[in-house]
Amino acid sequence: EKGAEAPDWFYVPNVPPKLKGEIRRSYVLSRELITPIVALEFASGDGEEERDTTPLSVSPQGETIKPGKFWVYEQIIKIPYYGIYEVKNRKLEVYHLQGTHYQKLQPNERGHYLIDPLGVEIGLWQGSYLNQNQLWLRWWDSQGNLLLIGDERAVLEGQRAQQQQQRAEEAEQKAARLAEKLRAMGIDPDAEDIG
Repeated sequence: EKGAEAPDWFYVPNVPPKLKGEIRRSYVLSRELITPIVALEFASGDGEEERDTTPLSVSPQGETIKPGKFWVYEQIIKIPYYGIYEVKNRKLEVYHLQGTHYQKLQPNERGHYLIDPLGVEIGLWQGSYLNQNQLWLRWWDSQGNLLLIGDERAVLEGQRAQQQQQRAEEAEQKAARLAEKLRAMGIDPDAEDIG
């Protein structure tokens, strides 16, 4: 069985979005020679395939034994952070390469895993995206602020603009009430010299 291991999602820093003037459609490690910082697998089952540590070897019959994903990412590619998200079990595990072996990370107090070189955390988030309310894999900054995606940014900016408009209207109403009180006291608030 031939083929290459490719994670469901990965991030490689410092790789331009275009290659020879064309938008890149793929990333080939053997050509680029830049290892991903983080790789994620979305397990459809219990994650057994994603945790497979079978090393590359040859059977007594001379056949190559396909190595497991975990072993390839840990021993061959040496990806610093490897995450396995068991979608059905709603479970996320993140491993960090320490020397030559992965160590399973413990989540922080927010239930997130720090990806230190990127200054971000990854974790599970319950919410609505693309009209689907479910558990999602999401990113946060290192202070625990959710990193917003397209529509969320637009909604937040709209809310901020609405709040700013509301504050301006409230300030205008307050100024009008104050002006009325001054007029009731016989003071013209529009006069240049009130004193």
